[in-house]
Amino acid sequence: MTTRIAVTGAGGRMGKTLIEAVSIAEGAELTAAIERPDSSLVGTDAGELAGIGKNGVTVVGDIRAVVDQFDVLIDFTAPVATVVNAQICGAAGKGMVVGTTGFSPEQKQTFDVAVASIGVCMASNFSTGVNVCFKLLDLAARAMGNDVDIEVYEAHHRHKVDAPSGTALSMGEVVANALDRDLNKVAVYGREGQTGARERETIGFATVRGGDIVGDHTVSFLADGERVEITHKASSRMSFGRGAVRAAVWLSSEASGRYDMQDVLGLK
Repeated sequence: MTTRIAVTGAGGRMGKTLIEAVSIAEGAELTAAIERPDSSLVGTDAGELAGIGKNGVTVVGDIRAVVDQFDVLIDFTAPVATVVNAQICGAAGKGMVVGTTGFSPEQKQTFDVAVASIGVCMASNFSTGVNVCFKLLDLAARAMGNDVDIEVYEAHHRHKVDAPSGTALSMGEVVANALDRDLNKVAVYGREGQTGARERETIGFATVRGGDIVGDHTVSFLADGERVEITHKASSRMSFGRGAVRAAVWLSSEASGRYDMQDVLGLK
């Protein structure tokens, strides 16, 4: 069975990547592409927009106009837009694959209510490699965590608007959960001046923004005399695109509920 997929934010960097990823995936078909109502891209061919040639899918400015034309919506946009899309998909019984990060507590609550009756796969990162790293981080934290200092480093392009990245926060959460710590209490997001000696239970985050970096993440487990570093470096957004499409196809055959990429990959 072929999964009918819609991509919102079709004209953005990730939207174009997702359109291309759908075109090369088995069991997937792009049947809708959505942009902002005021976008100059409304009315264009989605395939041409993504640089893969015409595919006959016209970009629209309102998801409601195409809600009957897809099974799963892939949304890597912004919290405000994703919440609205969740309300529409929830009412229409359409699945969602969500890579949007940076939700406020209020937005997250509204989103959760909206998708309560549909299938949703939500992850901070849909790369297969990153999700393997999550598994390795859990293992490393359980084996070493109470005897090492833990630091998370991430770097992204100059256009990324949230910091630390959702992936970096997820990495911190994996480590904190493995060590029975509350990340909200032990996270350190910046250091300046006379900070004093480092406290062992803290988890530090360092953020870099610049150039066209797709995404670099490293978690360091630092002990006296040795250190272990688990690193993932993305050189193309296609790794995220392929993973998101894989998740959409997987989700289309699952019961309603909340899932993440660990479920899709069978890593739980």
